[in-house]
Amino acid sequence: MRAAALICALCCGLLALSTRAGYSEDRCSWRGSGLTQEPGSVGQLTLACAEGAIEWLYPAGALRLTLSGPDLGTRPSIACLRPGRPFAGAQVFTERMGGTLELLLAEGPDLVGGRCVRWGPRERRALFLQATPHRDISRRVAAFRFELREDRRPEMPPQAQGLGVDGACRPCSDAELLLAACTSDFMIHGTIHGVTHDMDLQESIITVTTTRVIRQTLPLFQIEGSEGQSQASIHTLLRCGVRPGPGSFLFMGWSRFGEAWLGCAPRFQEFSRVYTAAHTAHLNPCEVMLD
Repeated sequence: MRAAALICALCCGLLALSTRAGYSEDRCSWRGSGLTQEPGSVGQLTLACAEGAIEWLYPAGALRLTLSGPDLGTRPSIACLRPGRPFAGAQVFTERMGGTLELLLAEGPDLVGGRCVRWGPRERRALFLQATPHRDISRRVAAFRFELREDRRPEMPPQAQGLGVDGACRPCSDAELLLAACTSDFMIHGTIHGVTHDMDLQESIITVTTTRVIRQTLPLFQIEGSEGQSQASIHTLLRCGVRPGPGSFLFMGWSRFGEAWLGCAPRFQEFSRVYTAAHTAHLNPCEVMLD
């Protein structure tokens, strides 16, 4: 029994040593190999930065990543992950209270733009990386960048939590438009100047001529020039098939790694109609200054 306990302690110690050895100098990133892990083991990682990266070569076993972040404490937070291409050999789960796991990243090409997750004030910010079984792991790398920040949005209904996170290519419903107006990182009024497509990244970039920045939680857009107009870039998935169109729009979406990503983009008159009706019926979840 003592020998078995000693062997177990040595294995755990070696695993802990191998995970520690993979940290960057600023301890914001980690790079390691599954070849150093014991089968069925779970490595423990902790990163205390607002931005960083994970590179797991030849994934085997599992890793548990805790994101503490500077000065976040127990406040609500949002983490966005941008996977490397290709992302192979592992799945990434969000760890919830009670040990429940929710799939966040899986193997496959449909990970453009990344994924985001929100943790409540009493939830530990933990991700669980689990290697997927493959006969040949020699060319498999599970790598992603992460961005962690405080969620300063007001507490919203459950249906708002996933809004815009996965970049679904469909029009937003009236209820989703109202929620997006309250929870999005930005809301700008403008017109589409042009659309370009990046086949390598599988992204479309919408060039918007902005007439007014109604709200933004991060400094993504600036109004410049004597006429109060400037151009801004908003990203979306290539498969959404975005094309230039006439008229003015209300662009709402999310910040990911310093880039603006599209959530909902109704025509300005359409949103005004929806918001006015909700305001009259006292059903609007927040106040929006459209004028």
